[in-house]
Amino acid sequence: MFKFIFITIISLISLSNLNAEIVKKVEISGNNRISVETIKVYGNIKINKDYSEIDLNNLIKDLYSTDFFENIELNLKDNTLKILVKEYPIINQLIIKGEKKKTFIEEVKKLIKLKEKKSFIKSSLLSDVETIKKIYSSFGYNSTEVETKINVIDEKSVDLLLEINRGEKTKISSIKFIGNEFIKAKRLRDIISSEEMKFWKFLSRNTNFSENLMNLDKRLLTNYYKSIGFYDIKVNSNVARINELGGVDIVYSVEEGQRYTINKISTNVDDVFDKKIFFQLNKLYSNYVGQYYSPFKVKKLLDEIDIIIDKNNLQFVEHNVKEEIENDSINIVFNIFEGEKDLIDRINIKGNNTTNESVIRGELIVDEGDPLTNINLEKSIAKIKSRGIFKKVDYKVYDSEQSNLKNIDIIVEEQPTGEISAGAGIGTSGGTLAFGIKENNWMGEGKSLALDVQIDEESLTGYVNFTNPNYDFLGNSISYALSTQSNDKPNQGYENKIISAGISTAFEQYRDLRLSLGLDASYDDLITDSKASQTLKKHEGTFREIAGSYGLSYDLRDRAFAPTDGYITTFNQKLPIAADEMYISNTFSTSHYKAINENVIGSAKLYLSAINGIGDDDARLSKRRFLSEKRLRGFERGKVGPVDSTDHVGGNYTAALNLESNLPNLIPDNYNADAVFFLDFANVWGVDYSDSIDDSNELRSSTGVGVNWLSPIGPISFNFAQNLTKAETDKTQSFSFNLGTTF
Repeated sequence: MFKFIFITIISLISLSNLNAEIVKKVEISGNNRISVETIKVYGNIKINKDYSEIDLNNLIKDLYSTDFFENIELNLKDNTLKILVKEYPIINQLIIKGEKKKTFIEEVKKLIKLKEKKSFIKSSLLSDVETIKKIYSSFGYNSTEVETKINVIDEKSVDLLLEINRGEKTKISSIKFIGNEFIKAKRLRDIISSEEMKFWKFLSRNTNFSENLMNLDKRLLTNYYKSIGFYDIKVNSNVARINELGGVDIVYSVEEGQRYTINKISTNVDDVFDKKIFFQLNKLYSNYVGQYYSPFKVKKLLDEIDIIIDKNNLQFVEHNVKEEIENDSINIVFNIFEGEKDLIDRINIKGNNTTNESVIRGELIVDEGDPLTNINLEKSIAKIKSRGIFKKVDYKVYDSEQSNLKNIDIIVEEQPTGEISAGAGIGTSGGTLAFGIKENNWMGEGKSLALDVQIDEESLTGYVNFTNPNYDFLGNSISYALSTQSNDKPNQGYENKIISAGISTAFEQYRDLRLSLGLDASYDDLITDSKASQTLKKHEGTFREIAGSYGLSYDLRDRAFAPTDGYITTFNQKLPIAADEMYISNTFSTSHYKAINENVIGSAKLYLSAINGIGDDDARLSKRRFLSEKRLRGFERGKVGPVDSTDHVGGNYTAALNLESNLPNLIPDNYNADAVFFLDFANVWGVDYSDSIDDSNELRSSTGVGVNWLSPIGPISFNFAQNLTKAETDKTQSFSFNLGTTF
């Protein structure tokens, strides 16, 4: 704004003695680096043109906008336009001191306006200093100091030195909420990205205070409240105070407001369209009337409208939503109308310094030559954002040189895409260590590369995965995986090693229904000793296989994270194509969620799994089925089901039904803990390799309370369980705990 005002004032002064004339000749002086022809091009200077005062004013503005010139004077007399310019000096060297990390230096040079071999503009230097401070603030360095030094070589060039003292990182000491009457603070902490600094969080970036992170928290809180009906929610203040230890205490002030239900939904269709094709929406609307308002529900209805538009091949269609509050309810009106009949001329991608342009274009559902509608443009922007590799995605639509054609600029702002994590846990079932590293934009191609390692008392597991989420721009993901697992169980008298490699793909077959296909090869080597049972020794040896698999996933949850309504159902089957021992594997699961009130969410989860040999073959020991502690609480891990000698060997079949509900008022909010009530029913049974072993086909069940506590030494989970029914050979565990986290 300051620059625009400055240019306007200078232009008026420069033109004060000029009158309109036809330009027959142009004389340019004062230029050294910038050629006469370049000045004519940037100023759009044309011979034999009648230049008015407005034209001359625009000429000066155009030349100033190039950032080449410090001063410009015009003189139009006797049909001769004289232009006297004074060029800015150029930056011979841009030197950054005080910063050792190459990545930080590259980020600074990329984002500041002043560049080597470009014009040196003093006003830009001030803004660049603020830009540098914002860059460091985004990484948690909020006391960064920048000292600038200018070495004038001559009138035409300078050296610019930026000396940066990043200072210490500002850590988040505490996060508090005020005004949250309906939603507990523990729940809100799970929603936001910011995290309190704890000793086990030393690798987390989210413990560093930054304005960007606080603004993200506000958006996340607002979206969450709106998703459960709090339409008027306002996170209207957040206060950051530096405490005595140099950390920051953050306070989020929440005005929850009224919770609204949906009273009425209707469609207002423009007369140019056949209204009958939208009548089918009325039945769908009736399913939502009476439910709490949520923008996710509005989005689903808009998706249904888009499907109708696509099926009927309607062009240049736009829609918007009008929401009217009536007492404690909301009336929703979908307006469907004909938009401007413009076509897309060019789509330009800007700001992608690292990411290949094809990655961004591959997410677009609009193309050059297509009709321009806000619906498809907004969907394209949403798809780019969903990749999670950009900090910001925006767009600009403007007129092309031809009528009824529009150009689109898509502007992205990139962000760090690497992740590193570590985890540790100790509990009644033993301890674990985990480490992971992931790059979500490998080589700028939008692909992800991940490495995970996990260690416990008896096993070591390593996993490498490479995924292209949009293979050949078809919307299908393709993944390549390599894993190795070593198990050493001296008490049971055996050890085995499993190496596998596979390729898989996944895609949306129909709306909300995803299909996955996979092919993998594995090598399984089992070694036993004198402690092993005779039947276990029969499984000793090396086994190889190539197997194919497929899976279906039908997801109708209101959201993937912390769902409050809906369900997700999955089915997976695996069959060897060539194997030393043939088998068939099936797994089915379904999870249903229902909000009882604002703080109470109930869930019911069913899990079924089976492994069966084909022909005379039996299921391998490494493939037999067990239940995790999460599916059957109150029992020791791996100590349920058939027993061979003294060893629990798992079953051919497993089944589990888990009923769960959180208990919001059991623990005071200031304890940073929440509790859940659970009721588990399960079974592990079936022994195909021996008729003499009891198949252990008995119902196991337990009930109890689980507590998740964010303690001073790290997150701790407790389970207090009472088994209701069990088999004689099962080993129960009334109390269990786990201390561990990722950091």
